[in-house]
Amino acid sequence: MKKLADYWKHHHDWSKAEAGINLWPNFVTEIDGLDIHFIRVRSKHDNALPIIVTHGWPGSIIEQLKIIGPLTDPTAHGGRAEDAFDVVIPSLPGYGFSGKPTATGWDPQRIARAWVELMRRLGYTRYVAQGGDWGNAVTEQMALLKPDGLVGVHTNMPATIPDEIAEPLPDGPVPAGLTQDELYAWKQLSFFYKHGLGYAQEMANRPQTLYALTDSPIGLAAWILDHDDRSRDLITRVFDGANEGLTRDDILDNITLYWLTNTAVSSARLYWESKLAFFQPKGIELPMGVSAFPDEIYTAPESWTRKAYPNLVHYNRLPKGGHFAAWEQPKLFTDELRATFHSLR
Repeated sequence: MKKLADYWKHHHDWSKAEAGINLWPNFVTEIDGLDIHFIRVRSKHDNALPIIVTHGWPGSIIEQLKIIGPLTDPTAHGGRAEDAFDVVIPSLPGYGFSGKPTATGWDPQRIARAWVELMRRLGYTRYVAQGGDWGNAVTEQMALLKPDGLVGVHTNMPATIPDEIAEPLPDGPVPAGLTQDELYAWKQLSFFYKHGLGYAQEMANRPQTLYALTDSPIGLAAWILDHDDRSRDLITRVFDGANEGLTRDDILDNITLYWLTNTAVSSARLYWESKLAFFQPKGIELPMGVSAFPDEIYTAPESWTRKAYPNLVHYNRLPKGGHFAAWEQPKLFTDELRATFHSLR
């Protein structure tokens, strides 16, 4: 944290982050009584497939900025014109430049309905959706709504854990007969439930009393960085000088956005609002793509994934990457979206 504070104070340049955001068209529209901010970038290529990409906590639109160019202009980034997307990246309610809810009820289901309305207003009659973390919760709820126009979804943090696997977690015996991939996932989940879930429980129980996060920038940074062990380890290596998928500026751009928009408390409320089980299957029938990154909270095995998503059109286990996949490994992430939605164009 001392290294982070020193870099933040003496080297980080927020104006560069501002320029990176303002490089793309930004908009605000009111949906269901709340201002919703979003970036919208149209591809120059004909027949581009519209996609709405949703971030999570402790992320923001900063997570997705690196994938806008490759998705909208694939020929300039190693792809083909037929790989092109029109990209919509909204800020969740209470996050970033979106409005802060002043009444209860903004859970993932309501956000999903708002995203459907956003895509309708933008004139999209056929589109796909992607998300990780809370973005996955919202995207899966969109898929359950089956709105006119939504033809497929993709996630990098899927809800796939079978009931018989979830029940003994975290302290029960290891289920018998697990494959190597399933055992790896079970161990990840057991560790997370024992040691990594505290932040979520605190925000779910007492989001309104986390005022220290709005009073100290270093307190906010520490809270955000201690999200999951593997992401924290990566960030620690970055501030020790390692060359990783994220840079020191990447990390501080995201934290600074939370600080300047004063959204530490308003973003935490989503944990209180949601009553969904994060990892249990939801019964999605739409075509689904899953990218399993090794340093995610848990790396979903293909066996669990196929049971959870009967219409699975793409599954891939990646060689590297973690919870913030689009931010950390934008090329791999972009390739995964191209592969998932190729058959749905």
